[in-house]
Amino acid sequence: MQTTSSILMVRPVSFGFNTETAATNAFQNKFPLQTAAEISKKAIAEFDYYVALLRGKGIDVLVIDDTEAPAKPDAIFPNNWITLHRNGTVALYPMHAPNRRQERRADIVETLRGKYQVKKVVDFSQYEEKEKFLEGSGSMILDHENRMVFACLSPRTDADLLEEFCQHFGYQPIVFHAYDHKGSLIFHTNVMLSIGHRFAILCAASIHDEQDRQFVISTLVRTNHEVIEITEKQMHQYAGNMLELKNKEGKNFLVMSEQAYKSLEPRQVQSIQKYAEILPVPLATIEHVGGGSARCMIAEIFLPEKN
Repeated sequence: MQTTSSILMVRPVSFGFNTETAATNAFQNKFPLQTAAEISKKAIAEFDYYVALLRGKGIDVLVIDDTEAPAKPDAIFPNNWITLHRNGTVALYPMHAPNRRQERRADIVETLRGKYQVKKVVDFSQYEEKEKFLEGSGSMILDHENRMVFACLSPRTDADLLEEFCQHFGYQPIVFHAYDHKGSLIFHTNVMLSIGHRFAILCAASIHDEQDRQFVISTLVRTNHEVIEITEKQMHQYAGNMLELKNKEGKNFLVMSEQAYKSLEPRQVQSIQKYAEILPVPLATIEHVGGGSARCMIAEIFLPEKN
């Protein structure tokens, strides 16, 4: 139940540095002396390589092309605006940056209806009018098997809206605060935590409150996960932004960027390899400019397929 072999990815058209998200995303940077066209071209090449790698391992990748207008610099990160659930529910989310709200596309939902059983659409996006935000599986790390949601609160993750999600879908919230190297709230939980079927990658040091930190760790252990801790430096090399997937034969993979993989120590690699084959992907441009990595680029499809 925790992993899927079907995913949605959005091929970018206007990828670039998003000034509207930079204030809350400490991972974003501008490339000096590179034009917008050069950055976009490199991002598309990284995206295409990623898709080919996943398909080569037997993972079903539904690729949707971004639309040229309006320009959407972060369309490559669909996990923030949509989640797709086993009971046939599609959930849509309120986005903090106004220019990211244009990423929510009804035509993508209709495309999904063509292949999968979409029984209901739950739309939380109206909360944008109240300045309340919950950015999908960026804000929330879902432990599907144990019906728990782990979330670090931030301007992009509202506690009340998280509670509403949990009540609607029947999850228990595990809420805490996590901080980056500058002492600012981490913008998305998925840069410091990844939960697989039998393991979890966690930057425990980013949770400064001792009681909260121990509660998160003990909850993961209690639910039969081996906790593989990463350092704050590794977190900023995207070692927390990983996602476990499986192929049609049931083999498990852990996707991550090359930067994240190179940051890992041998003992961490050995721990991960007990549970999944590691798939490193070169994502230097997307990471540097977009402030997101391998996990952010994937919206998992848990919807039941049509017969």
